[in-house]
Amino acid sequence: MTPVYDAGDTAWMILCTALVLLMIVGLALFYAGLVRSKNALGMMMYVVGAIVAVSVTWVLVGFSLAYGPDALGGFVGNLDHAGLAGLGESPIFAGLDFPPIAFAMFTMMLAVFSAAVITGAAADRMKFGAMLAFLALWSVVVFPVVTHWALAPGGWMVAWGVLDFAGGTVVGVSAGASALALVLVLGPRRHWQESTMRPHSLPLTLLGALLLWMGWLGLTAGSALSANGVAASAVLATHLAAVGAVSGWLLLEKRLNGKATSRGAVSGAVAGLVAITPAAGFLDPFASLLLGFLAGGASFLALRVKFRWRFDDALDVVAVNYVGGVLGLLFVGFFARLIVGGGTQAVGLVNAGDAAQLGKQAVAVLVISAFAFVASWVIAMGLRAFMGLRVTPEGEEQGLDSHQHGETAYEIRH
Repeated sequence: MTPVYDAGDTAWMILCTALVLLMIVGLALFYAGLVRSKNALGMMMYVVGAIVAVSVTWVLVGFSLAYGPDALGGFVGNLDHAGLAGLGESPIFAGLDFPPIAFAMFTMMLAVFSAAVITGAAADRMKFGAMLAFLALWSVVVFPVVTHWALAPGGWMVAWGVLDFAGGTVVGVSAGASALALVLVLGPRRHWQESTMRPHSLPLTLLGALLLWMGWLGLTAGSALSANGVAASAVLATHLAAVGAVSGWLLLEKRLNGKATSRGAVSGAVAGLVAITPAAGFLDPFASLLLGFLAGGASFLALRVKFRWRFDDALDVVAVNYVGGVLGLLFVGFFARLIVGGGTQAVGLVNAGDAAQLGKQAVAVLVISAFAFVASWVIAMGLRAFMGLRVTPEGEEQGLDSHQHGETAYEIRH
């Protein structure tokens, strides 16, 4: 019997998929503006590389490993849906009222975005081919496993009761932990901490951040898997968290540094968006604002850690994405309420007085952090031995645009 799908929800998922793709476009602009002009195209090519590499691996095996029937004792999915085969006949997707292929496309964009986030940590110094190889392997070894645990029906974290509404475990925690592993294997940029490496185009970064903000509404709204009240609540929570995070970052920045900067504003916004990702469908408006405010402040303070511990996370992926993702997952344990029918059911510590949910969220953070870090470390070390990760010192001085791609971002002719 041919399944009958809801046209409205099908259109909704396609629209939300396009908005998540817009997030990736925004990320490319956001990152490009933050690096020096000689690396702007190289930074954007990292993101283009993520789109290509992860899309291929997702179709071939990634989706099946993430959402297929359990394999290896529930550690990961099997390959029943390799090549996106048999989705319409699978009982796993029988409850969807839109074509499963639309779900595969939506989750593909989440996989691409999560991989693209990591590239910011390696800015200015990693070979393009090495980046492609790392992202391809990461999208097979790390992302599907964490997704299967925390987002797939029947995943052990899902079954245990860990709450992650829109993928904070992958966009924030696993991407951030993986970025840290890659940074430690790569080593710092030449002359890092000896010279100022200022962003070359903050207007470009602001434009990228605003596109990220807009596209993120599609990520959280689409994660409701229907154009319904949960989606509407998630969109409001997402916007308010970003607003709160800008406020939290700028207040601290003004207090401690004397200036409220545009870079601080957009970094705060992204921290809030990452933090709300696991929580968007579970928080009321006040809690969303509060989460954003805390995420903005915490990410600002986290920037100081990289200088104290001397790891060169070039575009602050760890401070923004990892810290935001961890805070968002833990915050769910304090303030979560589930939308049930026409009302809500409190499950967080503050509303329900039960710390069980907080404990589950904390365990998820620890397990995912450890797995993503170790697996990414192994991938990076293997690639370093096999093909090398960094451009030459001369190439780094020359810039990725010219050295890796034979182009320049800006050319003024007289």
